[in-house]
Amino acid sequence: MCINQISEECLAGIAFVGRSLGPFFRYDPKREFDVIGPSYDAIMQLNAQEAAKDWPFADEKAVFRALCLMQEGLEDDLDEEAIIWEYRRLFVGPAHKAAPPWGSVYTDKDGVMFGGSWVALREWMRENGLAVAEGESREPEDHIGLMLEMMAWLAQERPELVGPFLQLHLLPWAGHFLARVEEVSQHPFFEGLARLTAASLSGIQTELGLEVDVPRFYR
Repeated sequence: MCINQISEECLAGIAFVGRSLGPFFRYDPKREFDVIGPSYDAIMQLNAQEAAKDWPFADEKAVFRALCLMQEGLEDDLDEEAIIWEYRRLFVGPAHKAAPPWGSVYTDKDGVMFGGSWVALREWMRENGLAVAEGESREPEDHIGLMLEMMAWLAQERPELVGPFLQLHLLPWAGHFLARVEEVSQHPFFEGLARLTAASLSGIQTELGLEVDVPRFYR
């Protein structure tokens, strides 16, 4: 498929994936529970078997297993804080982050935020008249949650940019990051989330026929 001629159905699926999964990476389940809480509730209310049949791009069995892991992780009440502390252990700190959620941490030789891949993303956004809304986030733009949500927004508002955004900025590092989350996670919710996100992005890449140059990873 030509990436400049993405079907409406495909764009709708891409938007669904970004909107559904991005917030789980972006929002702290305690500090921002008012934002992310309904998304946790939605996962718990799913019939995983039926949802897997309708999930776009990814293999039905893989989606079912991932959703079951996510639901398993949410069976205990969030007040017990296991998911809260795992989110922070993986993505926030203040201790060593097990899976930092920013692309340049993996692709920059110094392993830093605001590295070269972040600069490239910012320049690409500037050239295309894109910016994160003021007050929306203090995170660098290469945060995985922000990038998934940006993918969803582009699919709805700037579909001609979906292919370049994925090919140049998200897909080169997302698979590496998600494999790390799956490997180091100590909570089934985040293991399932990593699996589901990876399967969805891989399916989108295949659907759009994108060839991606994988960079050297330093972490």
